[in-house]
Amino acid sequence: MDMDKVVVRFLEKRELKKPVMIVGLPGVGSIALLAAEHMISELKAKKFVEVYSEHLPARVFVDGDGVIRMVDNEFYYIKKGGYDLVVLTGDSQAQTQEGQYTMAEKIIEIARNMGVKRIITLGGYAVARLIEEPRIIGAGTSRKIVNEFRKYEVTFGEGEPGGGIVGASGLLLAIGKLKGIEGMCLMGETNGYIPDPFAAKKILQVLSNMFSLQMDYSALDEKAKQIESFTEQLKATSHRAKSDDTLRYIG
Repeated sequence: MDMDKVVVRFLEKRELKKPVMIVGLPGVGSIALLAAEHMISELKAKKFVEVYSEHLPARVFVDGDGVIRMVDNEFYYIKKGGYDLVVLTGDSQAQTQEGQYTMAEKIIEIARNMGVKRIITLGGYAVARLIEEPRIIGAGTSRKIVNEFRKYEVTFGEGEPGGGIVGASGLLLAIGKLKGIEGMCLMGETNGYIPDPFAAKKILQVLSNMFSLQMDYSALDEKAKQIESFTEQLKATSHRAKSDDTLRYIG
């Protein structure tokens, strides 16, 4: 395996029908990754492509039997009626700016060869305030697709997302647009500090409405409860620590 370039390993060849690609790579609040993993689990998606590269972290994972595997990105397919869904997820995004471009160009090449005409990337939109009901912020490659997604309660506004979109979620759309692929980025509002299953669920509900997907969200709801409980414990611990510091100081 020549790791001077991106290496693509096809586990099986698939003829796809009008495929739409959904991208959920690790990022802000792990929203995209949580959403992609939930789709793969709930819709029984099948892995058919693995992508390896020196631009991904230099590490391996070890399973419960002591067997290693390399960090990678993976393509899964979901067979639908009049079209198919392709889900791209993975362990990591590329670690450098050069790597981001190299990986994005290769992923777009793979997508075009599959016949993909539309890409929907997922991500998080970090805001410096408490989020009770996250909005889904969108950014598209054309006014036409923006107007289409407004029907699904996606918010488009001047200055949002502020600062643009960093990483694969934006770059894949930009390079795809140059290659004739239309695209949309869906970003769930989050504080960005911890994994956010609730925002991931909100994004999945948009996709479910769009593609008539049937998914059970109880696993995400349980994760959200666990994270909320953990956060409350941290707050309580922090409060006790401050109280103890005060008492020691007074004593």
